[in-house]
Amino acid sequence: LGVTHIWYTGVIRHSTGKPFVKGRPGSPYSISDYYDVNPYLAEEQDNRLSEFKKLIKRTHSSGFKLLIDFIPNHVSPDYGDQHGGIPTFDYCDYDWTDTKKINYSHPDTWGKMYDIVRYWAAMGVDGFRCDMVELVPPEFFAWMIRKIKEEFPEVIFIAEVYEKHNYWRYIREVGFDYLYDKSGLYDTLMAVYRHGGTAEAITWNWQFLGDLQPNMLNFLENHDEVRVASPEFAQAPEKAYAALACSALLNDAPFMIYFGQEVGENASDCSNNRTSIFNWKSAKSVNRLINEIHGEKGLTRRQQAILTRYQDTLALASEPAFRCGQVHDLGYCSPMDRYRQFAWLRYNDDSMYLIVANFAEEDAVVTVHIPMSGEDVRVKVAACDYIVRKLK
Repeated sequence: LGVTHIWYTGVIRHSTGKPFVKGRPGSPYSISDYYDVNPYLAEEQDNRLSEFKKLIKRTHSSGFKLLIDFIPNHVSPDYGDQHGGIPTFDYCDYDWTDTKKINYSHPDTWGKMYDIVRYWAAMGVDGFRCDMVELVPPEFFAWMIRKIKEEFPEVIFIAEVYEKHNYWRYIREVGFDYLYDKSGLYDTLMAVYRHGGTAEAITWNWQFLGDLQPNMLNFLENHDEVRVASPEFAQAPEKAYAALACSALLNDAPFMIYFGQEVGENASDCSNNRTSIFNWKSAKSVNRLINEIHGEKGLTRRQQAILTRYQDTLALASEPAFRCGQVHDLGYCSPMDRYRQFAWLRYNDDSMYLIVANFAEEDAVVTVHIPMSGEDVRVKVAACDYIVRKLK
């Protein structure tokens, strides 16, 4: 799949088995000890930190880098650690009743939170997905990121940011390496599928981001969002291919796959089209994938076809023209249905590719004008799918 980083979610210890927790295991964002890992993740609970260190070593020896969550805004009401705890207010944000908000005006807070990040970076963690950063003073993050990178220059920081008008600030001023593009490309694609949105809005989002585009983290799923193959998004994994192309092939941004997405997991065992993070759930397609990996009867023919499509798409995304080439939007100069089709070029000095995504529920014959050569190219694109044609 061309994966470079693995984000292990819910590693840091959170509250479980308490009256205030949400779900049976509790929320992985209700932190009870920043210096510990969840005992239920370990084969031998008393050796859980040792096991996690071995996981880091296995991850690195397999050629991957490793990310974990850093939850900077709130902790569990029963938080405690061997370093004296975290200063908090006696209230929570939103309906997160299983948390208390961290007090960044307390003189000890900045240093304590820096020490936590340094603890994990020194253990070998390569990066941090930082939760709900807009609820934390940006001055803290600017200080903390700069200070961590002085000692660990290769460590990356990914911010969960929801307000698009804050994107520039958190990249250029605060210093995050990447931002979740939830409010940009993800919401744009969701609107095309579910809310009557136009494919032309992909252009508008691309223009809005400008030179921030390489700092976005594109995705079609994460632990907060509905499954792309669920009824609330594309309705079937095969109908998500047009969105896959726009997320993985449109720009230089990295693309994130979420647990089982690559084999069509649709969260059919859950009531809200998400794979729950608050209760124990078994993703059926992932179990089949595990069996396949271990040589047992595993993926169905349909799941294997979905996996192959993801492999082909992400192999293409690794080609130089896609990984670091130029982008040319073709919608403005081509006589296509800009409401349901979107076309673009990816190219460098050596090669050029035409990509056409069709969001319509029926097959389409699309005429695309190539300004560089002055020619018109006609391509047939299946419903909710995309095609790639190499032009050079």
